[in-house]
Amino acid sequence: MANKITQLFGIKYPIIQAGMIWNSGWKLASAASNAGALGLIGAGSMYPDVLRDHIKKCKNATNKPFGVNVPMLYPNIEEIMNIIVEEDVKIVFTSAGNPKTWTSWLKERGITVVHVVSSVKFALKAQEAGVDAVVAEGFEAGGHNGREETTTLTLIPMVREHLQIPLIAAGGIATGQAMLAVMLLGADAVQVGSRFVASTESSAHDAFKNVVVDAKEGDTQLTLKELAPVRLIKNKFFNDLQDLYKKAPTVEDLKLLLGRARAKRGMFEGDLEDGELEIGQIAGLIHDIKPTAQIVEDLITEFKLAQKQAQQIVV
Repeated sequence: MANKITQLFGIKYPIIQAGMIWNSGWKLASAASNAGALGLIGAGSMYPDVLRDHIKKCKNATNKPFGVNVPMLYPNIEEIMNIIVEEDVKIVFTSAGNPKTWTSWLKERGITVVHVVSSVKFALKAQEAGVDAVVAEGFEAGGHNGREETTTLTLIPMVREHLQIPLIAAGGIATGQAMLAVMLLGADAVQVGSRFVASTESSAHDAFKNVVVDAKEGDTQLTLKELAPVRLIKNKFFNDLQDLYKKAPTVEDLKLLLGRARAKRGMFEGDLEDGELEIGQIAGLIHDIKPTAQIVEDLITEFKLAQKQAQQIVV
């Protein structure tokens, strides 16, 4: 399945495993890379020394390309970037910040840079900053999301219309059929998050994985747009937020209720009541926990079957 993205990263399939906080450690990243996708370590939930350890372990677990996802709002961003260079990581996905801040610095050190966006406007800013590719993430995605609420099937063709560099689609993609759909709309590859949360190698707590598997349509919702929009499974914490919204809260009120480390409590420690449970709308189509290699294999099998089925459609 050679194309611009497989050639850019040196991978077999145009599939990127998203670098999700509290889910994407070295076990998941190396398993995804070994299966022919591009594995990403999620640096957003790691202290610098923890990230270095994960990079080293990932190197020992795979001889295939892998990368690191770095939210640029990270407080130790300079230390994180220096560790990435020191450990000779060749691929970095940046998000949650201005791509101009680090793109040139990284590229001068021989690193391939991809930036995650949620709109045409920011896709063009990323291209102008000199990134090698863009991830356009639709409103369906889990975790922190854009404010525009543009869905993936709308966003991808609009970005493709203006973008000159390779485009990776994200948000609501957990099947080969969805992979084919967004590639027909102009994407060169897909970034898959939620499906890999429910994998054997994900570092998420088993209790959280089981909640994802049990999720149905309508069980997630975007909230906290005043701080940083995030899609969550509805639980006690989510309901507490909705009760607070009825009182016209200030930003400080929201921050006070949110507190610290809620995402860790929910996804990593398994607090299903008071933790943040970040997952995409596509959770309603995820019915089991599988090894990462099986997930990648399923995506490719479904993709090829969908190609054949599409050829049989008569209009």
